[in-house]
Amino acid sequence: MAAKTANVTARIQPDIKESAEAILEKLGIPVSVFIDMTYRQVIATNGVPFELKTSNAPLSRESMTNTRFDEIMEIGLVQAKADEAEATNEVFADLRKRVNH
Repeated sequence: MAAKTANVTARIQPDIKESAEAILEKLGIPVSVFIDMTYRQVIATNGVPFELKTSNAPLSRESMTNTRFDEIMEIGLVQAKADEAEATNEVFADLRKRVNH
C-alpha cells in the first residue's frame, strides 16, 4: 500500500524559486524531496534547522550590493547638501555602541 501524501503550497518570488530549483537540480534533489527533508529536520530539531538572527552591526562595503551602496551614498549626499550633519564624536560613539552589542 502506498503512503499517503499531502500537498504544500507556498508563494515565493519567481527568481528565488528558479535559483533554488537550479541548485537543487544540480544536487539531484527534487523539490518535493527537499521540502520533505526540511520538514523532517524541523521535527528532529523541534525548531527551524538553521540559525535565525539579526545583526545590529553596521554593514561593511564588501557585504553590500553596488545598488545598496549607491542608495546609502545618495542619502549621504542629500543630507550633506541639506547641512544635516552630526558631530563626529557622536557618530563614532554610536558606531562603538552598535559594534559592541
